[in-house]
Amino acid sequence: METITHNLIAVFIQILCFLYFIFPWNVIFTIIFAFISHIIVDDLSFITYHTPDFMKDDKFWLIWHYIIYALSLFSFVIFIIPYGLSLLFANIVDLWDWFILRPIQKKIKSKNPDSKWGDKYYFHQIVDWVRLKLFNWLPKRKYKKSGILIEISIIIVFSILLGMLNVTLVID
Repeated sequence: METITHNLIAVFIQILCFLYFIFPWNVIFTIIFAFISHIIVDDLSFITYHTPDFMKDDKFWLIWHYIIYALSLFSFVIFIIPYGLSLLFANIVDLWDWFILRPIQKKIKSKNPDSKWGDKYYFHQIVDWVRLKLFNWLPKRKYKKSGILIEISIIIVFSILLGMLNVTLVID
């Protein structure tokens, strides 16, 4: 799913952990649950409009991604303090796989196209394994444009939940 979805769920997790656990358990469980949330949310991405390909010729895809990227950036800006811990660990899978490992692997493969270096270090292998074991029964809707309604619904639900929890954007 998209970054904003990961972010909203991460903030929700951190609020609950800090509400129900004492230090250091609140920090430890925030890290663990935020990381696990990424795996589960990505497993559910197959029921949303989440194409694995860049579709620059599809206006719907472009508009959706402009909106969702802007909302994701906005969510980072407003939640980074005081929810940076959960944001980091809810997005560390993508940060590692997309922004650290892939560029290194691309550079290595440019010199040695047959190289398999890094393949086993992708966190998304965990996502794929969990999807295969637990969520394989879900419908595959990643190319269906109506799938944005599912993600929009999740975003709305978690936004309402955060509103009900009186999310504060400042540290007390």
